[in-house]
Amino acid sequence: MKNNKNNVRKNKKELHEKKKREIGPGGLMKAVLRPGEGSKHPKEGDQVIFHYITRTTEGVVVESSRADHGGRGAPLRMVLGKSKMIAGWEEGLPTILKGETAMLKIRPDLHYADPECPVTVAENFPKGEDLFFEIELLDFQKVKVLKDDLGVTKLVLRDGEGWETPRAPYEVNIWITARVLGGPTFFSQKEGDPLHLTFGKEELPEELEKAIGTMTRNEKALIYISRTYCSPASYSLNLNVPPEAEELEFEVELIQLIQVRDMFGDGGLIKRRIRDGTGEFPIDCPLQDSVMSIHYKGMLLEGGKIFYNTRTDNPGGEPLEFASGEGAVPEGLEASLRLMLPGELALINSVSKYAYDKFPRPEGVPEGASVQWEVELLGYEKAKEWEGLNFKEIMAEVDAIKAAGNRLFKEGKFELAKTKYDKVLRDFKHMNPHGDEEAQELQTTNNTFLLNVAACYHKLGEYVKSIETCNKVLEGNPHHVKALYRRGTAFTETGDFDEARSDFKLMMTVDKSATGDANAALAKLKKREQEAELKARKQFKGLFDKRPGELSEETIVETPGHESTEASITQDSKAETLEKSERVEDATAPPQATTPISRLFKVGHQFLRQHIPGRCAIL
Repeated sequence: MKNNKNNVRKNKKELHEKKKREIGPGGLMKAVLRPGEGSKHPKEGDQVIFHYITRTTEGVVVESSRADHGGRGAPLRMVLGKSKMIAGWEEGLPTILKGETAMLKIRPDLHYADPECPVTVAENFPKGEDLFFEIELLDFQKVKVLKDDLGVTKLVLRDGEGWETPRAPYEVNIWITARVLGGPTFFSQKEGDPLHLTFGKEELPEELEKAIGTMTRNEKALIYISRTYCSPASYSLNLNVPPEAEELEFEVELIQLIQVRDMFGDGGLIKRRIRDGTGEFPIDCPLQDSVMSIHYKGMLLEGGKIFYNTRTDNPGGEPLEFASGEGAVPEGLEASLRLMLPGELALINSVSKYAYDKFPRPEGVPEGASVQWEVELLGYEKAKEWEGLNFKEIMAEVDAIKAAGNRLFKEGKFELAKTKYDKVLRDFKHMNPHGDEEAQELQTTNNTFLLNVAACYHKLGEYVKSIETCNKVLEGNPHHVKALYRRGTAFTETGDFDEARSDFKLMMTVDKSATGDANAALAKLKKREQEAELKARKQFKGLFDKRPGELSEETIVETPGHESTEASITQDSKAETLEKSERVEDATAPPQATTPISRLFKVGHQFLRQHIPGRCAIL
């Protein structure tokens, strides 16, 4: 790593040396007209702000930044090594101190007569002559370049706190002073209330907003912006930018960063932080399951009627304490709390979908009503970590989590239950049991949790995932009765009846006591097959109503991956087509994932094979 850094420095140095010009005697000469401050000089990457006057050897002024010599009155702002400038400035500016005024005499091949000069001038400009450049270096600092064309740069005056920066739809409170670079102030708000802004509302020039978007709370910075990025038509706040200003300087102090989050990205749950909490976001938020203590007030968004307040409706004004991850509060409220810091106060606007559609509706909340919660997170306790616990203590924690998951399952909260089970399964991967007895107990418990996850997937209608989860158990124990049963029921739902029948029959072979459950499952399987066959009969009705040799005008079903057979095909070739398709079907492995259409095709194909023997083809 150290060698790599040395190589980078070496390459940069070599590149810098290559950029240097060969300056012969008299090519670039300097005289100090007024001494500067200190001993530091600007270097590559520094932003330099300076006034200049360009004269001929006869003393005629041909260009200037100063108003009294025909210029605009605004100093130039450039970044050494990045801005386009004449070679004489590239070499001369790094020799000037802050506050110093110097005279540079530059030969034509080091200013505008240089064939590689990146700056153009008028045709009548005396670029073939030696020129004198009077330069006053007002300031130089290391800046962050925020725009490739150097139109926006930032100088940090005071570092902020944390890492969080504003973005749409965040809100900020700022102190701001706007000046013409090197000139007068034209806008200021540093007294009374700070300026309140909402990101994404086009209240400020876009590039100024983006620059403020790089700041953290309590940061103070100078933001330099070229006039081209401050067109009055592009923002709503009236900054009164002077029309003649070319370069602008904004002094900004970020007083408060108000986090506003679209929690699920659909506009249905918006969390707005109105008082900062303590700690660093999101590290100190209750992201994992924990016991939370909160005060909250619930209001209807329409009309503002309060339907619950823990401070007045709870006995003694006690806060609400609950374990997250167990469906104790509405989904939208818990999701927002997980991104709050202790002591934080927030307003949460929620549509009914994330409020009380799937949660016991409080009295006074109409069906489909959107609500607002004003929530204060008083504190939380993290779930007990397994580190430092012995095996017996860990398994006791596991039993408690399983009990909570099972309760959620019985309450119909299958997604929450699955989350509980999944968490334990992830933690099991980091356990190292001692001895065969602990290893066996861990494996048995792991299988139990896998099958619980499979049951959740089944209830959620995700049958393929249920099958895949059961397979994880059966890979280690192909005769696990509960896994066979659960996978068989999932196969029944996907229409893979042969696979389901195989699992149920294997159950009876492995464990005679499972015969009753297996037979009940087989009876249900038979009923589902009959229903599927009846559906297939209706689907294929009319397909074979014509006399032999005639093509039905009913729906033509094509074998997947094959073109339909020509109507002029002979009966023998039709039979041959069917025979080939049957061989492909028999050779194909049972599908693990099916769709209603593919299941219908499979059942219909089986129906045709049973009832239309060899005389016609699936066209």
